[in-house]
Amino acid sequence: MNPHATPILVLSLMLGTTITISSNHWVLAWTGLEINTLAIIPMISKSHHPRAEEAATKYFLTQAAASALVLFSSMTNAWATGQWDITQLNHPTSCLLLTAAIAIKLGLVPFHFWFPEVLQGSPLMTALLLSTLMKFPPLTLLVMTSKSLNPSLLTAMALASAALGGWMGLNQTQTRKILAFSSISHLGWIAIILVYSPKLALLTFYLYTIMTSAVFMALNKIKALNLSMILTSWTKTPVLNATLMLVLLSLAGLPPLTGFMPKWLIIQELTKQEMTPAAMVIAMLSLLSLFFYLRLAYHSTITLPPNSSNHMKQWYTSKPPSTPTAILASLSILLLPLSPMVHAIV
Repeated sequence: MNPHATPILVLSLMLGTTITISSNHWVLAWTGLEINTLAIIPMISKSHHPRAEEAATKYFLTQAAASALVLFSSMTNAWATGQWDITQLNHPTSCLLLTAAIAIKLGLVPFHFWFPEVLQGSPLMTALLLSTLMKFPPLTLLVMTSKSLNPSLLTAMALASAALGGWMGLNQTQTRKILAFSSISHLGWIAIILVYSPKLALLTFYLYTIMTSAVFMALNKIKALNLSMILTSWTKTPVLNATLMLVLLSLAGLPPLTGFMPKWLIIQELTKQEMTPAAMVIAMLSLLSLFFYLRLAYHSTITLPPNSSNHMKQWYTSKPPSTPTAILASLSILLLPLSPMVHAIV
């Protein structure tokens, strides 16, 4: 890819995201989503590997179908109510179509099939964008229309996402697929609380973005595409591997790390809404995700590679981790423990 193309594509992603999250009209929001889709496709397929081209094709087809559904639901709502305002989504069929369309864009169960395959065919930093930035505009649309959505449908999709994200990640050895199923599982936590507390859903997404960005940047630094590559990186980057272990445990939601905060608040809010059974089920399903996070952490720090390795060792540079990686990792680990102290000082 031409080196001048990357800044243009990144600017296009920022433009599309800004248009969608700041618009009140359905056509403007749809335009922003389309700009995002067209900007990310060259970044997925830039290696020209057959798997990358397959991932780009799958991504284009699923996002095109979802965008068509978004446009169709908004047109149906405008036809029935005469309103193109995003917050005035009152037609029942339009609400159902929009929920399906945004679920396809986010990768919620049962529309999740494309997401692990696309992430597996993408470079690590593009996979980071797909897991974080590309999910922000559709999630914003869900937040703006949260009062019109069906709580029972979202709860069912959320529990299915938490279950399948944890279950399918158990047997994976590729880091990108593990993080894809991690993303599906976290989307379940976001979707189950969306109708009752949109601000808490956004907080969960922001913290998930911080933690996932730290993991992807660390994996990109040590060039770890599967678990066996993580095994041989300990001797070269011990500090980064130890930090990666703590960030993974935070992503799993273990106290007193940052990732525990959104799960704690979501369970508390669900209990207030008299949804104690749903809170118990999703809390139990998070144990499935905990297993593969612990396996990643185990491979990153607790085991040492055997003397005779069956795979090629990667070449590592002696440069320290970048400043963004250090900042994101610090926030992923220390944000919750330090928050009482910051609150006391303020």
